[in-house]
Amino acid sequence: MLEKMSHSNPGDFAKLGELIRDIRVALLTTVGRDGRFHTRPVQTLQVEADRTLWFFTDWSSPKVDELQHDATVSLGYADPAKNVYVAVSGSGSLFRDIQKAKQLWSIEQRAYYPEGPEDERLALLRVLIERAEYWVAPGRSSYLVAAVTAIASGTPVGVIGENRKIT
Repeated sequence: MLEKMSHSNPGDFAKLGELIRDIRVALLTTVGRDGRFHTRPVQTLQVEADRTLWFFTDWSSPKVDELQHDATVSLGYADPAKNVYVAVSGSGSLFRDIQKAKQLWSIEQRAYYPEGPEDERLALLRVLIERAEYWVAPGRSSYLVAAVTAIASGTPVGVIGENRKIT
């Protein structure tokens, strides 16, 4: 039930990729020219073993200027129903690659890019993961047992569930 936080081992990135694929939608945060954070939802289209995440965006989006000014990004994923949370930080870059767009394409993307993968407005956003952390918490009963244990022992519990840092 209680598990200590640990730093990355070979299986941690595979688990991170699985969690991201399951959640899919993240909140992407960039830094504007004024130094303020700008956060918006994005759909993760692909997670690659080399620590790369892929997204579509529009060349006219404010994130294009923000990434040209400062490539630092943060992504937050959450599935509260399953008690799963993921935080990613890295660097983002934008480019046009019709072949990669075709590889990532799904019909639902037509809502944003009616001309398909060849749409002039379609930009690929690639995020290279530099650091990540995830938390997988057990159900409510585990927290109740931990609370009783903490009350009985007078010692606060550490991490309940699984917490991994990937560097």
